[in-house]
Amino acid sequence: MTPRLQLALRVPDLAESVAFYTRLLGTQPAKLRDGYANFAIAEPPLKLVLIEGAAGEATRMDHLGVEVETTEAVHAATTRLAEAGLTTDVENDTTCCYALQDKVWVHGPGREPWEVYVVKADADSLAKQQGSTCCTGPAEADTGSKEPAVAGSCC
Repeated sequence: MTPRLQLALRVPDLAESVAFYTRLLGTQPAKLRDGYANFAIAEPPLKLVLIEGAAGEATRMDHLGVEVETTEAVHAATTRLAEAGLTTDVENDTTCCYALQDKVWVHGPGREPWEVYVVKADADSLAKQQGSTCCTGPAEADTGSKEPAVAGSCC
């Protein structure tokens, strides 16, 4: 698998958003679960993640990411990012977004959260596992908290 960018959006109506992006991208979601959907696009390499938010709110960015093929690639990214002077937050064997993942988080200059991650296996839970910083949404930029923007949110 070629690394691909991830764009995670918090949407007010998951069903409506899935219908729109299915038409826009010309493909069905790769994963569709309660409160969550993702589209794995081959060309251009993109994973579009939709996370159901509060009804009536405007769609907003939740977080950004780079999906890689192996845990070793996550470790290499962690080393590279730390050597570049960025603060990293590593999570190994964390369950979120209906997947078991290894990942490293960094934040851009506007506090936008970025993750470099590998999906190791499917899981039965959207919610983050205890102690995980899984999908620290834009609320972190306002509060400095590592808690997700919406309770139970995830990538």
